[in-house]
Order: sequence, then C-alpha cells, then structure tokens
Amino acid sequence: MYLFTSESVSAGHPDKCADIIADTIVDRLLELDPNARVATEVFLSGRHITIGGEVRTDADVGEGFYRLCALDALSAIGYPEAGFGEEQTLYPETCDIRVIVAHQSPDIALGVDRESGEIGAGDQGMMIGFATDETPNFMPAALEYARKIRDALYAHALERPDRFGVDIKTQVTMDYGTKEAFDANRPFRIATIVAAVPHVEALKIEEARGIVREILTKELKGDPLFDEEACEFIINGTGRYVIHSPLADSGTTGRKTVVDTYGAYAPVGGGAQSSKDYTKVDRSGLYAARWLAKHVVAAGLAKKATVELAYVIGRARPVSVTVDTMGTGTRPDEELSRLLAEEFPLTPAWITEKFGLDKPGEATFLYADVAARGQVGYPDYPWERLDALAWFKALA
Repeated sequence: MYLFTSESVSAGHPDKCADIIADTIVDRLLELDPNARVATEVFLSGRHITIGGEVRTDADVGEGFYRLCALDALSAIGYPEAGFGEEQTLYPETCDIRVIVAHQSPDIALGVDRESGEIGAGDQGMMIGFATDETPNFMPAALEYARKIRDALYAHALERPDRFGVDIKTQVTMDYGTKEAFDANRPFRIATIVAAVPHVEALKIEEARGIVREILTKELKGDPLFDEEACEFIINGTGRYVIHSPLADSGTTGRKTVVDTYGAYAPVGGGAQSSKDYTKVDRSGLYAARWLAKHVVAAGLAKKATVELAYVIGRARPVSVTVDTMGTGTRPDEELSRLLAEEFPLTPAWITEKFGLDKPGEATFLYADVAARGQVGYPDYPWERLDALAWFKALA
C-alpha cells in the first residue's frame, strides 16, 4: 500500500461559518462599491460572534450592515436545524454580535491605488497554483472524493434537519499501491472513508451510522475506484455527536487553507483568501496561479504542476513566476517559468478584469459560495476556465 489522505468540511463547520460570513461582507460591499477595500476577520465561539478588521468604502454602512451579513450567512448555511435544541446547535438570532471594523490605513492605499488604473499588490506574499491529471477537474483524487461525499452528506442534512446537522467533516484515504504510482498520478482504490455528521439525540448511533453509510455508498456506486467491501468506513468515530456548531468548537477565518486548496498534495501560499477583496494577492494571486497550473496540465505540458507567484506590496507585477512540473514536464521548468512571466501580466488589475473579481454576483460567482465549497477546483469558477488553451498547447 501507498496511502495519501485529504479532508474536507461542510459550510456548517465553525471555521467555514467564519469564512462565509467574511465573504458575505465582501460580496455585499463590492455590490455597493466595486472599489471597496475589505479585510475583515470573523471569530465565533459559542453564541458570540466578533467581526473585526479594516474596510474602506464610499458605501454608507454601519454596524447593522455587518450584523445582517452574519445572520443571513448563518441562515443560508442551515442554522438552526429543526431537530436540535438551543443547547445543541447555533441559533443565530440568540447570538451576541460584536462589530469592531476600522477604516483601512491610508498607507496601504498609497501603494495599491494608482491614477493610471493599475493596482499595486495589497501585500507581499506568495501564492501556489497546482493541477494534476488525476481527475477530470485537474484536482487531487483524495480531495475530490472528500468533497464529493461532503456535498452528499450536507445536502441530506439540509433536506432532513430533523435527522442530521450541518457541521460535517469528511476524509478520504486513497491507495496508490506504490510510490511510483503516486508520482505517476495513478490511484487504484479508495482505502478509507471517514465522516463525522451530527445527529439528533433521538437517533441512535448505530442507526445514524447506517444512514450515513448508505448515503456514501449510493454517492460512490459505480465508481471504478470504490469497492464497498474493500473500503474501511469510520463514521462518527467517537460515537455520540449531537452538540455541534460553534457551541462545540470555535471558528476563525482562514484556518482551512489546505481544505480550500489542494488537500496537502501541494504547498499552500502565505495567506488565506476569505475576507479579502481582489487587491489582496492572497486571493487574486491564488486564482491566477491555479489558472496557469491548470492550463499547463490540460495542454499536456505536464502531468502535474505547481506555479508559484510572489508579490511585494505596491508593485503590480509579480517579482517571481516559478513553475515546477515535478519531473513530468515536456519542457524545462525554467523555460516554462519565463514564458508564462512574459506572456501574462499577472497584475492585480489584469487578474481582476480577467476573472471579474470586482463584480461578484448570482450570475457569475459569489465569494461566499467559493468559501463554502473551496477556493479552486469547481468548473463554474471564472479562474477554472481553460480559455487560453490554444496558446499553451502551442508550447507542447
């Protein structure tokens, strides 16, 4: 055996609640003012929610705006679930919401906003894009499966709040057989599935586990890598799981960067994405790096690739563009790095315009939805489109 594991969490996980509240704020502020600068952090503990950070906007917003963002986000997530009491899950209307949002420092604006319309990076840092040909979405297999079963369990919890809660975690272990097969992106079976799903008190643990297993096997039925008899299931491993939500575990923005990106198959950058507007390269740089890495693999230039972009505050273009195809490339990595840096500006303004990052909306994408599902890996995201494939294929 040669095993690799990735995990995922649902929108109801406390850390994701924090991310989704923060990105609901980003969505609504950009809807009111596309030039808003946003960097808010959210902390949930029990029935207490703290919203802090810095914002600059011409929109007329006060504490009530931020409170409503929090309440609406938690309601959209699925809190409270009908089958759970106030001591078992979060009832948003009972929460004490504290707002500590200050005006963004004008020193940051000196390097970011320019009369030419160019945007300097809102901070220094490095962002990592990754892609692999293991799956049709060019994402690692263990993470893809962890997300797939997470979505199935979360959908069931939303449909049956009298049975399950929305604070769900999943984990999948893939067996590659050998390190050589792992390096060649050839998983051959799902070895272990882990799921933690809150259940109402009246539902006995044996019954809860049976229902969860049925949902999982139905979701994976027919998949060539899934054999129910050969797969180990660990469902609610400690037994009883009734009390959940921030009542059971605190939540903070930015704590799920591995879950949000590549499931530990690749490095992560220096900062999280949620809570930040598009001038923050932790967000825009990640999207551009993933777009580049996905094109490299989709064009046949490599079986897997990481792309690192690095920025400094106030400078528009990245200070470095580095491609690593991990020995699977058809051209030297240094040559690919140079070609990408020469062809694509990769400035915050270029990235923002290309992906419409200043215009989130129901017709395109919402940052709150991205926070709930994951920052990369879903074909409907603008930064997942293979719209420059012809140029990349010309390099092959």
